[in-house]
Amino acid sequence: MLTAIQERRSIRKYKNTPISPKTIALVLRAGCQAPSSKNRQPWRFVVCAGAAKAEMLSAMDAGLQREAQHPLLPGSTQYLTGAVRTRDIMAQAPAVILVANTLGLPLDQPLTPEQRIFELCNAQSIGACMENMSLAASRMGLGSLWICDTYFAFEELNAWLHVQGQLIAAMALGYPDESPPPRPRKDFDHLVEWRT
Repeated sequence: MLTAIQERRSIRKYKNTPISPKTIALVLRAGCQAPSSKNRQPWRFVVCAGAAKAEMLSAMDAGLQREAQHPLLPGSTQYLTGAVRTRDIMAQAPAVILVANTLGLPLDQPLTPEQRIFELCNAQSIGACMENMSLAASRMGLGSLWICDTYFAFEELNAWLHVQGQLIAAMALGYPDESPPPRPRKDFDHLVEWRT
């Protein structure tokens, strides 16, 4: 299992080869096997390909344009250029999976401490789901990119999605057209404190 984790890469270049719905379903089923807080399984998937992907990208474009003028994330404007690059990666990938948190609360809703913990637990659950999907894709010879830049078009993508809950992440999926080296990792010995 460690080998699968060590060999997984974030892929940003894809071949122009379609992925069968059956193959995508296997990736999604791997995601659904993830542990979740209180077994809530708060995920819902929208697979975008073909014309639907073009519509989703139009919503992403609208959000990026709005963000440049009236940012929802004013403290993150330095990352907007990277979000534009991510949008281009999404356009190149044969499929993009949008993942909604079916129990997600509106961003502008003030949260009680209990609601905040609830949101954190659901985010952890969806993170486990996304990691399962990424590892499954890698084992099947697919490349994937876990995407959070969708938050720059949060309102527009949620309006396009029109599903229960809130968009939490996306994943580009396709056959890789690159083999990037591993990215640097922080020194393990400085990350762990052993208490006995």
